[in-house]
Amino acid sequence: MDLRLPRPPAAWLHGRRLVATLAVLLVLIGAGTWTAVATGGEPEVRRTDQLLRHDGVRIDTSYFTSGPAGEKRPAVLLGHGFGGSKDDVREQAEQLAREGYAVLTWSARGFGRTTGKIGLNDPKAEVADASRLIDWLAKRPEVQLDKGGDPRVGMSGASYGGAVALLAAGYDKRVDAIAPQITYWNLADALFPDGVFKKLWAGTFFSAGGGCKNFEKQLCEMYERVAVSGKPDDKARDLLEARSPSAVGSKINVPSLIVQGQTDSLFPLGQADTMAKTIGDNGAPVAVDWISGGHDGGDGEQDRITGRVGAWFDRYLKEDTSADTGPAFRVSRAGGVDSTDGRTQLRGATDSAYPGLDSGDRAIALGGGTRTFENPAGAGPPAISGVPGITGGMTQLSALGIGGLSMDFPGQHARFDSQPLDRDLRITGSPTVTVRVESSREDAVLFGKVYDVGPKGTEQVLPSQLVTPVRVADAGKGKDVELTLPAIDHEVQAGHRLRFVVSATDLGYASPAEPATYKVTPQSDLHVPTAPSVTNEATPVPAWVWIAPLGAAAVAAGLLVTARRRTASPPPDPALAEVPLQITDLSKKYAKKSERYAVSDLSFRVEKGQVLGLLGPNGAGKTTTLRMLMGLIRPDGGEIRVFGHAIRPGAPVLSRVGAFVEGAGFLPHLSGRENLELYWQATGRPAEDAHIEEALEIAGLGDALSRAVRTYSQGMRQRLAIAQAMLGLPDLLILDEPTNGLDPPQIREMREVMIRYAAGGRTVIVSSHLLAEVEQSCTHLVVMDRGRLVQAGPVAEITGSGETLLVSTEVPPQEALVGKVDALPGVGSAVAVDGGMLVRLDGASVPVLLAELIRLDVPVTAVGPHRRLEDAFLTLIGGSA
Repeated sequence: MDLRLPRPPAAWLHGRRLVATLAVLLVLIGAGTWTAVATGGEPEVRRTDQLLRHDGVRIDTSYFTSGPAGEKRPAVLLGHGFGGSKDDVREQAEQLAREGYAVLTWSARGFGRTTGKIGLNDPKAEVADASRLIDWLAKRPEVQLDKGGDPRVGMSGASYGGAVALLAAGYDKRVDAIAPQITYWNLADALFPDGVFKKLWAGTFFSAGGGCKNFEKQLCEMYERVAVSGKPDDKARDLLEARSPSAVGSKINVPSLIVQGQTDSLFPLGQADTMAKTIGDNGAPVAVDWISGGHDGGDGEQDRITGRVGAWFDRYLKEDTSADTGPAFRVSRAGGVDSTDGRTQLRGATDSAYPGLDSGDRAIALGGGTRTFENPAGAGPPAISGVPGITGGMTQLSALGIGGLSMDFPGQHARFDSQPLDRDLRITGSPTVTVRVESSREDAVLFGKVYDVGPKGTEQVLPSQLVTPVRVADAGKGKDVELTLPAIDHEVQAGHRLRFVVSATDLGYASPAEPATYKVTPQSDLHVPTAPSVTNEATPVPAWVWIAPLGAAAVAAGLLVTARRRTASPPPDPALAEVPLQITDLSKKYAKKSERYAVSDLSFRVEKGQVLGLLGPNGAGKTTTLRMLMGLIRPDGGEIRVFGHAIRPGAPVLSRVGAFVEGAGFLPHLSGRENLELYWQATGRPAEDAHIEEALEIAGLGDALSRAVRTYSQGMRQRLAIAQAMLGLPDLLILDEPTNGLDPPQIREMREVMIRYAAGGRTVIVSSHLLAEVEQSCTHLVVMDRGRLVQAGPVAEITGSGETLLVSTEVPPQEALVGKVDALPGVGSAVAVDGGMLVRLDGASVPVLLAELIRLDVPVTAVGPHRRLEDAFLTLIGGSA
């Protein structure tokens, strides 16, 4: 079985005549073979094939370059998956070569034309080979060097190739950036999870490698010993751990893009979790991407991942700071089925930080008490969670709540159900539960899993077809065990149940052959991680979003016949269909103020899930901008597009926009709910499209809804106004000074309202003068002054662009030491503060300052910007606020 990512079929090689063959052989006697590859109008790619020798082994390589031969460029090493060869990554190598890299691919030992025994990335064999390839790159005249013998080099690869990238980064400090994909951190944990032998995948490894004879002798002996006994021993674990990236985890400190598969029973998401946390703790930049596919098949998202790997190397090898490396965390989610080809449609969800596998705990009570079941003699027939390598299509359907392959035999498992869920639940991470296990034998092997069960109780789905094995020693007298269940990303709909199942057998694993009786009792709730900070890039659009624009379009068509229009609206821009707002060169001048523009050449863009703060002093043009955005006034120039549609007064797309600008009026004798219902009736839209309950839950008005509005405090009126703006759950919510007249507790509540609303994948734009509040509630900022854009970007980026640094130290610095820093050239001032000192730069760069601090023996633990939003704001507008 092939342990590689799916790839497009390669073109057939044409036969060569005898003369051509002889010519090729003559070239091979020399330096190698050279080929030019060109596709359409793309730059020509030059390829050199060569057999390099190291440690008595011939390594089959291909070297790709493009562009001017004398131009210096970074290099990339691309590894292949287990059972494959260098030919598998040729397409990606050519693409990277066109993008300005020198790319070297090779076949690992025992694969392709490379000789030697398979060592499963032995540091003395395969990893040493990678270092020799780096030596070879260092001698190439077109490869950029950091210093003599040290090329600027990155490494990438999937599965087996991803692991060698990690290992090389740990063993060879010349590796500058890595992008490992669907690979392992600890091979012993992957094949022997919690002391249980993953027999089908282990057997697949040795079959894909051509049988035991092609492996190093000690690996072959290890496999045969464990396969016969059905239980891994310490010697087997030690052997695999020594060949795993985890063995050098503390030494891997280069920028790492970690791509892991959700459809992967071989190297599940937990492997990437440990990988990301370890490398991140070492101080290196880390991004994590959970793709839909994996070793079990499914969509490997090849084009997207290839592009992201290229951007990662652009940033950290070419040092292109404008390269978009993507979010710190991204997960692909099923968004429906394409009716044209039956393929599962994917959409992304992101977070600005990797949330791990235990973020946002929600406790789900389980019923059932104690359950008794059997491990049958010979451990058969085994339960089925999935069939390694071939269940990818089914796991994608399981994400949509359709079908599944799993099967648990009667009498061989225990199950514990929750009550029907009262609201939708998105599980992102590893659920956990504590159970008490009692066995008729001392050594028990169990398999835990969580099903999504439909309302009828008969249809159940096992997310990603994954199961957690556990070996429980000393279980004869009973033992409490905390089970960490498979890491998944799966949405459970309201009305469905969660079903926790413990089985005695599983097709993919070795179970004891001796019969046994098990008793299992839950000792805790099922704790489910929800990762609340992960927000969808594109949420499913409610039906009314399509119905309302169609209805408005019909009305507009009638108006075209009966009335004159000064201008026609431009057609929608498909490229901006998922962008909540893009403003381009917007300008507005009022008739009585012809001496200057209220808004001039304003351009910025807002993405889904953002809470954007619109800042500026009085007269900056904020309210004018918002009024143009809502179609209340016409701009003199430029364009506003909401989800790709140009904004005009009465534009249908405005049905996707909710707004609270310059206060809201309510009938004082009516209750809050009655005011909202009356407002929605006035829109003429169906009552079921109002989503009043959802809007009220976000606004958090509670029992006040039944009281007359005249009894409301100012804060309650503000929240009712925002609830009114949220009716219909618009995708874009605009709030102008929503905290006016509120006291501090009410302001905090308003902040939570905005954050909760955006957490659902929607977008909020808020204009406010309260800078400290904006700093806490907003993710991004647009700063305006005198009608013009001053700066736009993430809050952290704007507040962190000052020249005052906080130097954190292990111990409080002595006065004499602070004085030495204060006297350094290029330093304006240095003062002691809690935890270190504040240093204001006056010409010196951060690297120069850091070098001087080390020279002065300052016990530095961190150096970072120190500036509040207020400081940044006043600096940007020149103190005119």
